[in-house]
Amino acid sequence: MTPCLTITNLSATLPGGARVLRDVSLDVNPGEVRALVGESGAGKSMIGKAILGVLPSSVRQVSGEIFLDGQDLGALSASKRRILVGANVALIPQDPLTALNPSRRIGSQMTDQLIKILGWNSAKAYTRIRQLLDEVQIRDRERVLRSYPHELSGGMRQRVLIATAFAAEPKLIVADEPTTALDVTVQKQILRLIATMQRQHATAILFVTHDLGVVAKISQQVTVLYGGMIIEQAGVSDLFADPQHAYTRALLRATPRYNDPDARVEPVQPDVLAGLQNELAANDHAWEKHLG
Repeated sequence: MTPCLTITNLSATLPGGARVLRDVSLDVNPGEVRALVGESGAGKSMIGKAILGVLPSSVRQVSGEIFLDGQDLGALSASKRRILVGANVALIPQDPLTALNPSRRIGSQMTDQLIKILGWNSAKAYTRIRQLLDEVQIRDRERVLRSYPHELSGGMRQRVLIATAFAAEPKLIVADEPTTALDVTVQKQILRLIATMQRQHATAILFVTHDLGVVAKISQQVTVLYGGMIIEQAGVSDLFADPQHAYTRALLRATPRYNDPDARVEPVQPDVLAGLQNELAANDHAWEKHLG
């Protein structure tokens, strides 16, 4: 099976040379959900931005390749890369309010990519998004299509963004902590919805999260990150049953167990963090030696 996404030895730096991604390599197969998990600042969202070609201006990709369906994105011109990524990759962002244009109605925003990417006329595009709003279980869809973003709840806005992400049948969706801005009850509904939509459309998802509980529910493969470096990669059942790295074990001990509320939650211990810092230093040393 050819992966729909392959990242090989991806490194990125800030001005001055500080590394934010360290030799990241991973695959996402068609129809698979791979979780990127780690603390804030681990580099999870930065990987998603690198795929989409929207790294912050202060961050520079200095090595590595990103292949989308076998095509080397780095070998393309900026315009060809935008066309290829726009047609094959979609994003479910963290904050549904800031992701939507406050001055435009939901219907016109949802149809944009179908008109621009697929070349559909507005009537065909509206038929498609009505179907998708049904799939994401939005009631009174005609009212929603006429609404502005501020007239909808956070959960409704996120459902709109999920429907929009699946609209053009992309090969890959980058879900960048899509439940962060939602309350706990709505989070569960949205996660269940994403999982259902993923199965129905057989779409690969790169799911960015800091929550191992979410990882267990939605993914088949897991990549654990710290300081922009991959610490461990495994199938989800293997990782939970037999984590190989001390940091992964520490993260699991620090995760609340909803089926056992009395279980002790332990913070990541200083010796584990010290070991991680040593690994980062060794990686940076090897990097500098490679550069000469």
